[in-house]
Amino acid sequence: MLFLQTDGPAIMPRDSIREATAELIQQIHSNPEAVMESLLESAIHFGIKVVIALVIYAVGTWLIRYVKKVLTRVFEKRNTERTLATFISSLVSITLTVLLLIATIGTLGVDTTSFAALLTAGGMAIGMALSGTVQNFAGGIMLLIFRPFKAGDFIRASGESGTVVEVSIVSTKILTVDNRVIILPNGALFSGNIENVTNQPLRRVDWTVSLAYGTDAQNAIDTMCDMLREDPRILTSKDKYPPQDGLHTKEVPVPDPFAALSTLNSSDITFVVRAWVKADDYWDVYFLFNQRFYTELPKHGFQFAYPHIQILN
Repeated sequence: MLFLQTDGPAIMPRDSIREATAELIQQIHSNPEAVMESLLESAIHFGIKVVIALVIYAVGTWLIRYVKKVLTRVFEKRNTERTLATFISSLVSITLTVLLLIATIGTLGVDTTSFAALLTAGGMAIGMALSGTVQNFAGGIMLLIFRPFKAGDFIRASGESGTVVEVSIVSTKILTVDNRVIILPNGALFSGNIENVTNQPLRRVDWTVSLAYGTDAQNAIDTMCDMLREDPRILTSKDKYPPQDGLHTKEVPVPDPFAALSTLNSSDITFVVRAWVKADDYWDVYFLFNQRFYTELPKHGFQFAYPHIQILN
């Protein structure tokens, strides 16, 4: 055998696989019975680990299915929003499946520390890359939990208004009164102001009526209140306000139609007129009485005010 002479010490690369193979061959030549016994013992130990891993995986899979069924029953019993129930069930299932895989691999003797670290790093990277989407996920979960509105409600939020068509885990779809579909991200939606117009069964309609100076104020008030009472959709103290959302513990009387002199302006006097109606009748009543006040008040001798300048000679 020839050796290459160098000025420094010779550095031989260490090949673990080649050395282990050579050592195994040497042991087989020297003591084959001991080697076979050792291999058989190792195979038995590994086989036991495989069986245990399969048992753990089978039992874990059954438990995951059982947990999903229990969650489904709980959500159905509590009438949980379907989107929220599906999301939570999927999240729990995925989390338990990952933990089950780690436990199964660990049973085989594989070091799962690096695997767990890789999952953590991957999760952080994905979370940073999808920070906006994660925010919308969080907003969607909060909306589905607290339910400030539901499908069919008319809301005003994020500078838009319309009827809620669909609430998903990342966005909310609304239909505007002019038949446009607007998709609002749940993150911004939940962090902003939300006005639910149709959440309550009753709504108050407000009008402002400006009449000329010299008007008999009390006569005008009585006339407008009488006009309101003529419409069967206008509620009075004979009707009851149904309790809802904890605002009332029992039914309370609805206020009667109301009118009062509000302000004295430079060219007119302004009356505020109020009445309570069912939420579904709000716009019909509002527009109808705008027209009735305009057409009928002059017939009762009340003149509307308009800006004018009086020139003295």
